[in-house]
Amino acid sequence: MLRIGLTGGMGAGKSTVAQVLADLGAVIIDSDLIAREVVAPDTEGLAALVEAFGADILTADGGLDRPALAAKAFGDDAARAKLNSITHPLVGKRTAELIAAAPPDAIVVQDIPLLVENGLAPLMNLVLVVDVDAETRVRRLVEFRGVAEADARARISAQATDEQRRAVADVLLDNSGAPGEVEAEVRGLWAQRLVPFERNLRTGTTARRTELRIVPANPDWPAQAQRLIARLWVACGAAASRIDHIGSTSVPGLPAKDVIDLQITVRDMAAADGLRDALGAAGFPVRPETTQDNPKPTPQDPAGVDTALWTKRFHQNADPGRLANVHIRAEGSPGQQYALLLRDWLRDDAAARAEYLAVKREGEAKAAGLAGAEATSAYLAVKEPWFDAAYPRAVAWRDR
Repeated sequence: MLRIGLTGGMGAGKSTVAQVLADLGAVIIDSDLIAREVVAPDTEGLAALVEAFGADILTADGGLDRPALAAKAFGDDAARAKLNSITHPLVGKRTAELIAAAPPDAIVVQDIPLLVENGLAPLMNLVLVVDVDAETRVRRLVEFRGVAEADARARISAQATDEQRRAVADVLLDNSGAPGEVEAEVRGLWAQRLVPFERNLRTGTTARRTELRIVPANPDWPAQAQRLIARLWVACGAAASRIDHIGSTSVPGLPAKDVIDLQITVRDMAAADGLRDALGAAGFPVRPETTQDNPKPTPQDPAGVDTALWTKRFHQNADPGRLANVHIRAEGSPGQQYALLLRDWLRDDAAARAEYLAVKREGEAKAAGLAGAEATSAYLAVKEPWFDAAYPRAVAWRDR
């Protein structure tokens, strides 16, 4: 199943987006509703709150008096921590039950107001943020919900900032326009990205683009890479010693194919193979037909080195909206070191960057009119000799 995190500031219109997704067939798991459910009358959650905060947090009919609880629980950090220690595990347990009950081919949307604050973004395959500036949200809360302006501003200031939400957003849904605009955007997102993503994830299929094209450098590539890296860390755990953004998109200002390259460093290839299922479940299926690099020459051995020293495992993102290559290499292997060295050299040396860009443009021209594997082969036939020749130059730059 595909897990989508949905969040947005108070008054942004998150419920509108959730309803459209529900109408399209998504399984909605609403954290606010679960939070109410686990402290309903006669639940263990309500009993635990009464034990912690006293019977005067109950209404006359035995329900939870939320203002009374808030007056006690939000007065200081210790009380708030006590509240969270009671409710958060119960919400987590119920959420897990609902996820487990969803069909294997479901698109599960977790509506979580505090997704950013609770650091949950890396647990999702994709994060959608409903984006509206704070002043517009204040106005909406006052005009349409009857919230006092001072209260609205206080609640908004207690949440994550717009910048913090945008930092975790794979998709920003602008809901500041006319009624109906965001609904149309969500329907397009569903058809063009979410449904194909779920299908790819379920079948272990990688997302690929048939056309090979160099595009202008995107200043958001590093942020996109960091979101993917956070998910990879969840999948890899202690099996990875480092995860890096590599390749052309990691070099500021360098035009490139719109594909993020990432490198997971592991102890050995047995550890790499052990990550296959975890990475696939996280949305990064293996490409079994490509498992190792071509051998590349080194200054110490101009005739080349043992192919096994350049071995890697190669995964790709299943998300058609964010193509990414994931290279898994052993710590200290030539391939692992060269990927980092090439990146750092190109970041530092403007002449090398310009030279490499010219090579990339030549490869793009060779691939013009071709598609898929043929285009890639034509492109690499131009680039690989440059990589081989660049190796000793990069080493000389490192050792200067």
